[in-house]
Amino acid sequence: MATKGKITINLEYGALRFFCGVVRVIPYRAAMRIAAFIGWFATDVCRLKRARTMERLRRVFPEKGDAELRRIARLSFTNVLQTGVEMIRAPYLDRAWMDRYIKDGRLYKDRLQSYVDEGRGVVIMVPHAGNWYMAAWSMAKYGLPLVSIAAKQRNPKIDAWMKRQYGDIEVLDRGSARTLVDIKERLAAGRAFAILPDLRVPQPDVAAEFLGGTANVSHAGAMFAVRCGSPIVVAMMRREGGRHVFDHIATLRPDPAAVDKKAEAARLTREAMKLLSERVMAHPEQWFWYNKRWILQPV
Repeated sequence: MATKGKITINLEYGALRFFCGVVRVIPYRAAMRIAAFIGWFATDVCRLKRARTMERLRRVFPEKGDAELRRIARLSFTNVLQTGVEMIRAPYLDRAWMDRYIKDGRLYKDRLQSYVDEGRGVVIMVPHAGNWYMAAWSMAKYGLPLVSIAAKQRNPKIDAWMKRQYGDIEVLDRGSARTLVDIKERLAAGRAFAILPDLRVPQPDVAAEFLGGTANVSHAGAMFAVRCGSPIVVAMMRREGGRHVFDHIATLRPDPAAVDKKAEAARLTREAMKLLSERVMAHPEQWFWYNKRWILQPV
């Protein structure tokens, strides 16, 4: 990874902290309304990446009219902006805030805790939908022993800032050989491992049905479950009426008698992605349609 110069590092970090300070001064609900206005202005007035996004949506939803597809695109981009607002405020979101804005959050934490209490940990697969960070923040804030991985940022000060934003979550660096060992150790110790399925990995891996097409998906998350005998919770966090809803889609369990571990991980990966696809199709405005690494493009 290329390093940045000291001046660039400080300018980028200073701009980030200034922007964060402004956002934190604004009351939460007002900040979310401002984000919604910017989302509308960017997509409906400035037509930000509209042609590319509409082409994707038409391919997945050929039965929907353009007005509906534009609404989905607008809400999708607005969701990303609102997620940014919440990330900036994340260190200040306490349990009282979670009780107010996470529907049945404590009950869902208890459900996940029941899997952790089995002693083999649990792998939680959540897609880039709704505020996927909130799924982890809320469960960790309620006391679930949670570990996750994140890519290292090129700006070391911004990288440190992002790690602080994760709060009660233990975050391991993505791409390190040691990280794989650490995750296995955490699961073996009976902890929860939250992962966003790695879509469109650079080398062919698992061809999985997703959004009416085929996505190239990493089997790594499922492999951890297979190796450790951990259940896989497939879930999605979505926005509903100004609150967050954690949808428990299914619990998958690896076959302990499976001889071919990689084949078993691939099977679980395909099953998880099929379930996630069905939920995204039901709530398309929650999905991140603007991702530049579009998952249905050939590897």
